[in-house]
Amino acid sequence: MIEREHTYLRLAVDVAVLTVREGALAVLVITRANEPFRGRPALPGGFLREGEDIPEAAAREFAEETGLDPTALHLEQLKAYGAPDRDPRGRVVSVAFLAIMPDLPLPTPGSDARGAAWEPVDRVRGTLSFDHDRILDDAVEQARSRLEFTTLATAFCGAVFTMGDLRRVYEVVWGHELDPRNFSRKVINTPGFVEPTGAHKTSEAGRPAALYRAGGGTTLNPPILRASAGG
Repeated sequence: MIEREHTYLRLAVDVAVLTVREGALAVLVITRANEPFRGRPALPGGFLREGEDIPEAAAREFAEETGLDPTALHLEQLKAYGAPDRDPRGRVVSVAFLAIMPDLPLPTPGSDARGAAWEPVDRVRGTLSFDHDRILDDAVEQARSRLEFTTLATAFCGAVFTMGDLRRVYEVVWGHELDPRNFSRKVINTPGFVEPTGAHKTSEAGRPAALYRAGGGTTLNPPILRASAGG
């Protein structure tokens, strides 16, 4: 009989929460209150509890460490991270999630976080604990890709928004400017992307801008591709 050595591990969740804040792509970062990496920045997360489903654990950890309402989150699974040395406490596999939410007030730290804040993605890259820099990079790339083929951009917006608000989501996440007329034409001609509310918002220039809400669609057909969206 062949003996096989089995690995016993703990299961964790980590959440990369992205938003557009003050004209930049921002991520929700906590300051760890406990070892390992005490006092260092990290993504919200923690260990799975008995009888808890994995998405439930992600929502709970987000709420406990930030004081924000998890029902406002667009939450989708990113991937699993299980490198043997990713956690100094032992063999820990983390199921990571990408979360999107509109710009909200500052979070309030709780649980095992002694601080929580929105930080520009470019500012925190290379500073996060564990392998959270890799998770953040993967989350940003998934968000960029999903903007091409799905209606995910509306999750960055409030209940109602202007076409300019929606365009700025794309510009901030993709990192380059888009042609306003070409973008508006593509959005309006894509079934299920947005719906007009019939109301308008007065801009700083004094021109009223039409207000929209998220449509009922989830996929973009045709897609809005990064390579062609600017022209």
